[in-house]
Amino acid sequence: MDVPLLVIVVIATALAFDFTNGFHDTANAMATSIATGALKPKVAVAMSAVLNLVGAFLSVEVAKTISGGIVDDAKITPAVVFAGLVGAIVWNLVTWLVGLPSSSSHALFGGLIGATWIAAGGDAVHFAKVVEKVLIPALASPLIAGLIAMLATYLTYRLTVSADRRVVNSGFRVGQIVSAGLVSLAHGTNDAQKTMGIITLTLITAGMLPASAGPPVWVILCAAIAIALGTYFGGWRITHTLGKGLTSIEGPQGFAAQTSSAAVILTSSHLGFALSTTHVCSGGILGAGMGRKLAEVRWSVAGRMVLAWVMTLPAAAVVGALASEIASTGTAGVVIVALAGIAVAGGIYIASRRKPVTAESTVNQQIGSTDEPETFEVAA
Repeated sequence: MDVPLLVIVVIATALAFDFTNGFHDTANAMATSIATGALKPKVAVAMSAVLNLVGAFLSVEVAKTISGGIVDDAKITPAVVFAGLVGAIVWNLVTWLVGLPSSSSHALFGGLIGATWIAAGGDAVHFAKVVEKVLIPALASPLIAGLIAMLATYLTYRLTVSADRRVVNSGFRVGQIVSAGLVSLAHGTNDAQKTMGIITLTLITAGMLPASAGPPVWVILCAAIAIALGTYFGGWRITHTLGKGLTSIEGPQGFAAQTSSAAVILTSSHLGFALSTTHVCSGGILGAGMGRKLAEVRWSVAGRMVLAWVMTLPAAAVVGALASEIASTGTAGVVIVALAGIAVAGGIYIASRRKPVTAESTVNQQIGSTDEPETFEVAA
């Protein structure tokens, strides 16, 4: 397989990852708006898709972090990048199937680190940069978003304690439309850049771009369209978990969670931190749950999510390492990895159709509902 053809394969795989990132992370922006009834499911994902598209054009700082900061581009080949992408896609699909909002970003980092390590050695991975730009933001961002959301929720309920609850919730549901839009914009700004960075890294390793080059315009456009399309198809399984599973969400809580998340993500994107929007939005929702008196936070669900977060980077790294070991052998190895990835993706899709979750089966949480978990009717 000559280099130009391999580069095309890697670019197509990167855009496939970008698509899975879109539908995997739709819930980050829209779960609380759907849960409170501020937006209908299909309207929510359409709005999110458009704003993801726009957000992708706002910055390239995160893309530069990935294309020139995580691994040594002089020591790897496009086949290694391809293997890392396969590791990320497989983990994205597995967690989507079980409805766990894990991090697409960390799946990508894990896959790339594992593939690079096995192909070029530990020296080819810039671990100091990984700690600075990935691990520290991963720990700090959900805590910051959660604290802001908790404080905002607490103050909101204290200041409106004598007001009519139905009127308050109705007003904040309108505000949620704006805050959900901000999260979608922020998601496009941060997450689409990761695919831009991967494609740019591929072009650099193939000698088609100089080292430290930024993403070309066509790369930005393709990444923006891919994540927007993925967002439009909607990740309803994860939307259920974030919108219903963690805590019961009312209008003021949804507004607080979304606004705090958008602020953290946009700030981090400006600084070039490739954080996880999943971690941030989940932290915001948990904080909003803790900020409302008598609201039940389902810590068992939160515990499962945190476990998925912890497992994401190493699990994707293992898959990326195995794929890299095979893909680095040459054309036959790349073909084998590609076919194996397609087979796994097909198997996961078939498994998902046994118990599908669609926009129609996503039940909006109505104002005044109890804190008890709702029963979801899943479409046959």
